[in-house]
Amino acid sequence: MSETDRWLIEYGNSHSDIDYPAIYWLSVILLVPATVGLFSLLPIPDEFTRISPVLNWATAFLMAAVVYYFIISVSLAIGMLPFIFGLTALQIWLVNSPMSPTGIVVGLFLASIAGLFIGRYSRGIRSVLVDIQMMMIAPVWILSRFYRRLGIPY
Repeated sequence: MSETDRWLIEYGNSHSDIDYPAIYWLSVILLVPATVGLFSLLPIPDEFTRISPVLNWATAFLMAAVVYYFIISVSLAIGMLPFIFGLTALQIWLVNSPMSPTGIVVGLFLASIAGLFIGRYSRGIRSVLVDIQMMMIAPVWILSRFYRRLGIPY
């Protein structure tokens, strides 16, 4: 079994008993940009700014995610690039927005965590911690289901 299949099967198995699917999946979708937004708010070293004005902890996190996606599956990684570019554009917009990025990102993060807990209420806090741990697998899992329907190998 490939590394890709192992992660996707583990993710799928851990998400087979969701109490409130609509709340849960909306929260999963919101967790990734909220986390990237939190990373974008962290102080950055001067060296990052010298390399690129858009380099911060969020873009470093996204670059690491892309590298990992390419390690587990080239076709899934290519399919994830629009999502990653969208997240990058969103976090750059948020940092440069006239609104308070801290309030937006923290509110979004807390709402997504609360939604994860409500969505899997019967499984408790441990399941929410697993969801946070596997949050970057969720978009790949969704894309793999789409690929499977279209007959695209991964």
